[in-house]
Amino acid sequence: MNFKKIMLLILAMMVLISCGKGAKNKDTKEKEIILGYFKDTGDLNPHLYSGEMFAQNLIFEGLVSIGQNGEFKPSLAESWKISEDGKTYVFNLRKDVKFNDGEKFNAEVAKLNFEAILTNINRHKWLQSVTLMDNVIKSGGKAIEATGEYELTIRLSAPYYPFLVELGVTRPFRFISPKAFINGTTKEGVSALSGTGPYMLSETKKDQYSIFVENPNYWGNKPSIKKVVVKVIPENQTRVMALEKGEIDMIFGSGMLDAESFNNFKNSKEFETKLSEPSSTRLLLLNTTDKILKDKNIRKAIQHIVDKKTIGKFILSDTESPADFVLAENVPYANVGLKPYEYNVVEAEKILDEAGWIKLPNQKIREKNGEKLKIQISYNTNNPTDRSISEFLQGEFLKVGIELDLLGEEDQTYKDRLRAGKFQMAGYVSWGNPYEPHSFLGAMTSPIIYGDYVAQQGVPDKKEIDKSILKALESTSEEERQNNYKFVLERLHDEAVYIPISYERNRVVYSKKVKKVSFDVSKYNIPIYDMELN
Repeated sequence: MNFKKIMLLILAMMVLISCGKGAKNKDTKEKEIILGYFKDTGDLNPHLYSGEMFAQNLIFEGLVSIGQNGEFKPSLAESWKISEDGKTYVFNLRKDVKFNDGEKFNAEVAKLNFEAILTNINRHKWLQSVTLMDNVIKSGGKAIEATGEYELTIRLSAPYYPFLVELGVTRPFRFISPKAFINGTTKEGVSALSGTGPYMLSETKKDQYSIFVENPNYWGNKPSIKKVVVKVIPENQTRVMALEKGEIDMIFGSGMLDAESFNNFKNSKEFETKLSEPSSTRLLLLNTTDKILKDKNIRKAIQHIVDKKTIGKFILSDTESPADFVLAENVPYANVGLKPYEYNVVEAEKILDEAGWIKLPNQKIREKNGEKLKIQISYNTNNPTDRSISEFLQGEFLKVGIELDLLGEEDQTYKDRLRAGKFQMAGYVSWGNPYEPHSFLGAMTSPIIYGDYVAQQGVPDKKEIDKSILKALESTSEEERQNNYKFVLERLHDEAVYIPISYERNRVVYSKKVKKVSFDVSKYNIPIYDMELN
């Protein structure tokens, strides 16, 4: 073989090798999706609450899962039985499950996880199920017991109808490998994020990106998308531009994308858009302990000056319908015959006049005893819709003589302010399916969950409201449960603690190369494991 033929042969081999490498890289790239998100995914320890739920849901699983229609489906438990008195649950666990670190999942491991949660009971006490397990332990019983290698028994001190829901949602009842525990628990953190879910975290750089790859030990159907890159892009328009340029493949979530931008993608040749069914209620939360808002007349006046139809048309671009109540009437137990507050500026001014807040000649802002009627609204700057609504309300309030100051803060600072009760009025949202009404109302009885508990402290019968919530959660009688929920919803409505704005819908815009895009029963989850790529 002469030199020329040898060189041609070498060149051909190099082309083949290069093409092979290219095909491999292309194949890997085709199985990767890049998601634009407003913040870092955070601490993903499933037994705590600081991490982003959609990311925790990729890594960790519960005993049961919840279907789109609210039905309970097997997950790490293949089946379960509930005692007639509603206090004892026996779960038959899967026998083919390993954590991504290779550790076997069984009843003893499940027991250790529940015990780790209970060692941090003060953090979880807003969950009534945690209190009911702890009561069993305090009375000398066994709340969590491995009654077989793959049989787990959980005992509660009283019936608790939402228990399976709490086991099915993203946190805290998810399972992490005991190898990752620190000092035998998880409340001080974990040494690794070892779960049983379809993905595992492979790399993260704070405030820049997180990368999730397929869990090789996953027991279920392997996800079609093998790699998930979450790119941190805090600002709304920057996220939109990144999608248009092809730097990301998807923007998922109602808080990730303003309605106008969403609608601009509707007729795009390169992108698809989807809206979920109404998932939660967009609200304003009023602090009844505030020196101005403690007056129920002021709170009721504000109810009458929030123009929901205008907000729906010009800010939400008709993607959400106006809301009349804290919980939509199709939420279980929430259709209790309440009368909506109508938009009526004249009525609002009448209420303010009668409450002694007078608009003096040549002055725009009302006064009472020399004090101006001035209210501050807190909102999350990472949510473009909250910002737009707050700016709109500033002008509307001024029409009736109320000065509305705007305080926009980034997500965590805003949440910390609400939890501490250091706010007058705040942009807010209910929890949505599958958390309503039980979890959303149940959290109102605890000061450790955002601002509801603190905001309601000025309501005269707050203690009765809390008692009624707990009675509803533990009741085995549908009639008694309904009556307790009715009392709670009527009192919150009459006291004007919340101002409903719209029934929020989840949004997603994505490249047409992404297929089988859908919504989870929870607005906080992104079901990437069900999606495919062209």
